[in-house]
Amino acid sequence: MRKRALLVSIGLAVTATLAATTQAGASGAAAGNVLTTGGAGGTAVAVGDVLSASLSTGTKARIATTAGGSTGITCNTSAFTATVTGNPAAPGTATESVTAHTLSSCTTNIIGATGVQSITVNNLPFVAAVASGGSLTVTAGAAGPIQTTLKINTILGLTTCVYRATSLTATPSNTDNSLTFTDQLFTKTSGPGTCPGSGYFSAKYGPVLDTSQAGSPAVFVN
Repeated sequence: MRKRALLVSIGLAVTATLAATTQAGASGAAAGNVLTTGGAGGTAVAVGDVLSASLSTGTKARIATTAGGSTGITCNTSAFTATVTGNPAAPGTATESVTAHTLSSCTTNIIGATGVQSITVNNLPFVAAVASGGSLTVTAGAAGPIQTTLKINTILGLTTCVYRATSLTATPSNTDNSLTFTDQLFTKTSGPGTCPGSGYFSAKYGPVLDTSQAGSPAVFVN
């Protein structure tokens, strides 16, 4: 009787271990790759696919002169494009090459400024790293530092202001497949005194879409 009870106990322990292992394996499989379409843990985004997004509906891109401030530049239109260069299994870090970033239809309430002629993002492509757990970091690429050139019309004529950032950080959301930048610091590197010393960039892009796939499905971060 004792022998039978011992065998039953061993059998139950083995069964429990196998069940736990199977469950863990299933969870790992569900996590899939860092970037997926069709849902969290869905189809892996292929290396080489092009991702793109415009401003989320009802939002604008802003470059404020102070963090959280209301003075600065507001843009009604903005978009980015990036190519996936790496997409490992989750948890991990996917990589992208940011090949385009545009801002247009901009206005300003900076004292002395009468309008925004253009905003140009220089030194593309940049490098983007998307980590499991929900963070995206943009750093400079081989072309040079993260840089933006602003051409602003003022009461004294056209003014050119150049700003640089060490890096940019954004927060992805699987709720609406968005990417949010909040008060990302740019520091003036050239331009007259009429150019603000700093610019704080905020924008929400989404949904982020895999435009290389049929139907341009939304992208999830795992």
